[in-house]
Amino acid sequence: MDQGLYVSLSSQIALERRLQTIAHNVANIGTTGFRAGVVRFQEVLEGVKTADTSFVSQGESFLSPNAGGLTETGGKLDFAIQGDAWFSVQTPAGQVVTKDGRFKMLESGDLVSMDGHPVLDPGGAPIQLNPAAGPPQATASGQLRQNGATVGAVGLFSYQPGADFERYGNSGIVAVTAPEPLVDNSDVGVIQGHLEQSNVNAVGEMARLINVHRSFDNVATSIRETESSLKEAIRVLGARS
Repeated sequence: MDQGLYVSLSSQIALERRLQTIAHNVANIGTTGFRAGVVRFQEVLEGVKTADTSFVSQGESFLSPNAGGLTETGGKLDFAIQGDAWFSVQTPAGQVVTKDGRFKMLESGDLVSMDGHPVLDPGGAPIQLNPAAGPPQATASGQLRQNGATVGAVGLFSYQPGADFERYGNSGIVAVTAPEPLVDNSDVGVIQGHLEQSNVNAVGEMARLINVHRSFDNVATSIRETESSLKEAIRVLGARS
């Protein structure tokens, strides 16, 4: 096969992955705590005789580090993070970090996520509240108080998702290494009655979506032209033999 076809196909594979990432971002514009994905590519060089052929790698997925905007809800069990940190919940997939601070209190007093997963304190233990005392009051450090007494704390954790991270639901990220609890850190805090929204830039993502579609079409045209040239070369050579 002509080397140009291999290069074009590698480009289409990369563009398809980017297209899927952008489409997933756009679909979660309204998802609380969602962090957009980005795909980074690098060239793959292969020596072809005396020349180098530059291929496009399939790329690696990363999370956008940008924070989403905060929305005031007034909900006593709605929490947002100020600063670079995550909440953490315990799931069947293990410990998951999330920016989604929509919590609820069960009749047993357990503080859980909207999916029913236990919310963890700084020590990694599930948070247990007094169900008869009503919703807690939260301090900026995440301490939870009921009837004037401290009954627990919402854990804030430091975690840096690496390449090709694994999502849990729409807003969660499976922690492949243990998140580090942030204690007595003035750079991070909890804001009660607020939620962090998706950090997807809708206009930017739509513009990228259009550009990727155009690039994909251009590569497809290049492949068709290359195939046409090969067929013509075969026809001419066949006629001479």
